[in-house]
Amino acid sequence: MPDTNVKDEAFRDSIATVDGKGKRIWVFPQKPKGKLYNLRMLFTAAYLLIFFGLPFIKVNGNPVFLINILKRKFILFGQIFWPQDFFIFALGMVVFIVFIALFTVVFGRVFCGWACPQTIFMEMIFRKVEYWIEGDAPQQKILAKAPWNAEKITKRLSKWTAFWLMSFIIANTFLAYIIGIDELYKTVTEPLAKNLGTLISLVVFTTIFFFVYLWMREQICTVICPYGRMQGVLLDRNSVIVAYDYIRGEKRGKFHKNEDRTIGDCIDCNQCVKVCPTGIDIRNGTQLECINCTACIDACNHTMDAVGLPQGLIRYASEHNIAKNRPWLYTGKMKAYTLVMALLLGVLVWLLASRTDVGVTLLRTSGQLYQEQPGNQMSNLYNYKALNKTFKNKEIVLRPVNFKGTIKLVGEEHLLVPQDGTVAGQMFIYLDKGDVKNRKTTLKIGVYENGKLLTTIATSFLGPFDGN
Repeated sequence: MPDTNVKDEAFRDSIATVDGKGKRIWVFPQKPKGKLYNLRMLFTAAYLLIFFGLPFIKVNGNPVFLINILKRKFILFGQIFWPQDFFIFALGMVVFIVFIALFTVVFGRVFCGWACPQTIFMEMIFRKVEYWIEGDAPQQKILAKAPWNAEKITKRLSKWTAFWLMSFIIANTFLAYIIGIDELYKTVTEPLAKNLGTLISLVVFTTIFFFVYLWMREQICTVICPYGRMQGVLLDRNSVIVAYDYIRGEKRGKFHKNEDRTIGDCIDCNQCVKVCPTGIDIRNGTQLECINCTACIDACNHTMDAVGLPQGLIRYASEHNIAKNRPWLYTGKMKAYTLVMALLLGVLVWLLASRTDVGVTLLRTSGQLYQEQPGNQMSNLYNYKALNKTFKNKEIVLRPVNFKGTIKLVGEEHLLVPQDGTVAGQMFIYLDKGDVKNRKTTLKIGVYENGKLLTTIATSFLGPFDGN
């Protein structure tokens, strides 16, 4: 950014919403409007359609998206994931974090302004209701300073009620993602005593959302969310951000009609500051409070149109774009992030593609030695557990892979694993004594369905010390 002295940079010593005494400065942003705001509205409409509609979409009678932490069951895009698949989830989180880093290096904090749920709900829903009830920023400031008369009480109660109802709807939707829409429906229709725990959770979530959107607001983005701090580490001079073109804009000065303007194009109207939901002045440069919502771009473009100056004084650009008047560069740092991201994404895709429909664990029964059997054979007793990761019943067969022997289930003829469920039991493995030459023999067992090998599991066979 432009050369500044220490005094000019004093604004970086604290965030814009806290004064020198640590007291909060309440932000009353002016109602935004413009082309970018309209695009955000379209994106918000699509986002909300997906967010509120996804819990109702089912595949084979099951939700397409479910994160049931209590039952340790996760359904992502119709695929069931269990704790046994945690390594895939962990890798997915790593890929997501790397993606966020890459995205921030290239495009700055655009995710916060366009796709973050906090921003979408606050700026595109709750703030709109607030404008509708209390008016634009000047009316809100007057109302905040007014005594508690009938008008203020009516407007505040109306806003609080609307905010609580919206928070309740959001809390129900989040709960549907955790327990499923069918369970949520039971909670609503059945007696409260049967679902008291769920009801309490719903009230708690509603209260949290209500508090966030009524009181915390931009503090979530500027104080609590770690992503704002991350951008200070990840951004460089080639990152695309919402930036003020100080080369063109300085030196600032008021606009006078029919003047021969010899100073910068910034007419110091402060419209970019008035519309900012986090209360910053974008002309000071990149700041951690900036969520790239583009409200300042729309406000500045409107002003430029009004005074007959070119748009783009505030725009998406990098520091090099502005300082050097050069085109955007795809730097080595960005290429490195992209390479790492591609490798991780490839591994993740391979893990998902090679993931088996049925998972089987096999453990030799604790405390059991080998058993002598007729026909010069010996056996070991095992506990098995089979997990069906699909929405169809599975009948599987266990067959020897690297040994000659027999596998017999206890009390079962076929291993039928119900859809989206587990089955457990015991089984014997029989080997000829002549094939048992060590204290422990490694065995590999194939898991088959309709003659097709699904996966191979390994276990050990315990024999006598001398191998006889």
